[in-house]
Amino acid sequence: MATSTVEHPKVVSRAEWLAARREHLKREKELTRAYDELAQQRRELPWMKVEKNYVFDGPNGRETLADLFGGRSQLIVKHFMFGPGWKEGCVGCSFGSDHAEGAFVHLENHDVAYVAISRAPWPEIEPFKKRMGWHFKWVSSYANDFNYDYHVSFTKEDAAKGQVLYNHEMNDVPGEEVSGLSVFYKDAGGNIFHTYSCYARSDEKAVGAYMLLDMIPKGRNETVNGNLTDWVRHHDRYGAGGLVDISGRYRESKGA
Repeated sequence: MATSTVEHPKVVSRAEWLAARREHLKREKELTRAYDELAQQRRELPWMKVEKNYVFDGPNGRETLADLFGGRSQLIVKHFMFGPGWKEGCVGCSFGSDHAEGAFVHLENHDVAYVAISRAPWPEIEPFKKRMGWHFKWVSSYANDFNYDYHVSFTKEDAAKGQVLYNHEMNDVPGEEVSGLSVFYKDAGGNIFHTYSCYARSDEKAVGAYMLLDMIPKGRNETVNGNLTDWVRHHDRYGAGGLVDISGRYRESKGA
């Protein structure tokens, strides 16, 4: 639990407080309008047709990318960091998925399917999903190139090179698995299009806890902006000690 103190600004009268708050509200409104404009521009980005026939493994057996839409026209894919042989998923991805768990029923009733996809085989994913108590759909891309094609998994050889194509540019990554969100659209003819992907801090807009923390005096209270390893844990592990390493995986101790 983060317990650092915060040096508060000066204490003022209600009139002075209200004047300062109104001035800050102007900036907030500017940001809201700017975000609305950016969101519209995002919807106007060009699309790319998906040509590969990806087949995934999950609780319903083998399913194609088209099947994952579940009769809806829009699909959000959470690229969940969970590699083959891992005992559990990434802490940061789990943090985000806790938020999606409450949202997916609303998404489903707004023509949107939500699916988590990881490279670990389904038998390795299933126990962790049950442990977390999640109900959203989760499938494995172990038998196809989906994770590699969407630049969230890398071979040992590529990772060893130091830089890989991640977040649409050549970047350093801490391991063979990274996270992100991708969006797809399926038209009446069954054609599937990739419309958007975001990675790194770009997907934190989906994490409601961050939006709440940004309102409070201590803020996110992290040593480095965006450093989830400072404090986030799997929701059943707060108070258990240990640490989260730079790759997002929980360790019981520094020597583990």
